[in-house]
Amino acid sequence: MTKFFGNLHLVLVTGLVLAIVVIMAFVDYTGGGGKEVANDVFHWLHVFFGITWIGLLYYFNFVQTPTMPKIPAELKAGVTGHIAPSALFYFRWGAAFTVLTGLIIAFHNGYAIPALTFAGDFDMIGLGMWLALIMAFNVWFIIWPAQKKILGIVEATAEQKAAAGPPALIASRVNVLLSLPMLYCMVNSNLG
Repeated sequence: MTKFFGNLHLVLVTGLVLAIVVIMAFVDYTGGGGKEVANDVFHWLHVFFGITWIGLLYYFNFVQTPTMPKIPAELKAGVTGHIAPSALFYFRWGAAFTVLTGLIIAFHNGYAIPALTFAGDFDMIGLGMWLALIMAFNVWFIIWPAQKKILGIVEATAEQKAAAGPPALIASRVNVLLSLPMLYCMVNSNLG
């Protein structure tokens, strides 16, 4: 048992298989048929990646950033050299796959263009989609490039590292701010 639970990848694959079994077991509940199964799978993936993305956003803003000044200098390299790069990997890919699966759901169900253009009854989901797109842009084009400098993943002078911090912090805090209305829109849009 310890060997199984000690292997994160095996646990994740088993959880994925179990989730697909549950989706298939309740296929009649969601209307049956291939379109509904695909929709259910992409909804599940969208929620999984969204939890990964927003969970790490909150970890960085509620735990890591406020705690770093309290960490003794000799221990900071453990965070900046190992924990932060790994967390940023899942953070940015969680953002990318949340957006990708959300767009797949919207196109699969025929409301992507109406939602993104605020046409018809798609205002709430459209707003949620635009907020998520802004947030993903911040992750990939402001936060990640700055963090690569700050963490020494790419060459940067001390001045460049110092200059990278404020824009990354602002973009991250903007994402915290936008995450609250975005989550409300996504949860309450009532779209299949």
